[in-house]
Amino acid sequence: MNAPTRGYWCECWTQDIRSRELPDLKASFDACSAPQADRWIAVALRTISPALGAEASDEAWEWLHNGRAATRRALLRMQPCTVTITQAHTRITWTIRPVAFLPLADRQGIQLPACAHAFSPQATD
Repeated sequence: MNAPTRGYWCECWTQDIRSRELPDLKASFDACSAPQADRWIAVALRTISPALGAEASDEAWEWLHNGRAATRRALLRMQPCTVTITQAHTRITWTIRPVAFLPLADRQGIQLPACAHAFSPQATD
């Protein structure tokens, strides 16, 4: 069986800061490298920045120009990172965490455990 692969788990959360509701997961992404992980946030910020208010747009561009390098360095040291901007009453938070991706079981050429044969595919209409 293959060994786990190092990578990064990325998420984007939003939260209405006026309410006590829990944050809402909007997107997640599995990145294979630190550059791929921070690029995910950079693309999102560049995409939404024209629709942001002046203050939130400044926060986004501040990270793009100054914070991104620090984020990349931290990720290369396998440290988790968070980027947050606030637009009106909405807080948008991107998180990146180092993870070990476990390989999926290969059904070809190996003996599967007995429980693997206990389930049959459902018929579709």
